[in-house]
Amino acid sequence: TLMVEASHGASWTSGPHGASEGVCGVDPGLAGALVVVSAEGIVACHDMPTLRLGSKRRVDPAGVADILAGVGHAVVERVHSMPKQGVASSFSFGLSFGVVLGVLAGLCIPYSLVTPQRWKKEMMEGQQREKDASRMVARQLWPLSAVLFKRKKDHGRADAALIGEWGRRRLARPIPP
Repeated sequence: TLMVEASHGASWTSGPHGASEGVCGVDPGLAGALVVVSAEGIVACHDMPTLRLGSKRRVDPAGVADILAGVGHAVVERVHSMPKQGVASSFSFGLSFGVVLGVLAGLCIPYSLVTPQRWKKEMMEGQQREKDASRMVARQLWPLSAVLFKRKKDHGRADAALIGEWGRRRLARPIPP
């Protein structure tokens, strides 16, 4: 089923599966996504819901809450400001990250944080670590869901799916830090 919501971007759910059956990977940026993965594959895929406030876009807390309701565990990419990133851009990115963490706390959903370096090292072994590479790895891991990652702008979906899969594998068999 493909549902398109005006303020929440594209959403996709694979059928009767509840979100609590998997782990939700979160790429917290405005172009990010929330993707629930299970041992069977991708359960749900949502572009990051946003609101337009004047000329600015911001993550929509109510939209994030709607998506995360019922999730058993989330793994959120631990983000930080980047060199040469502007002050306004850094603030916006941090705000998005904070909204996601706040919603998870408000819904009492347990979560883990993972750095991009860590999940990419494990999930993209032997691959380039660029945005297109994550789409390629996601299409290989989930060929039945490859349509979710076909456009260049779907890198946020691919990152979120790989973050979720990293978390699912880690929760399935704990690995020492």
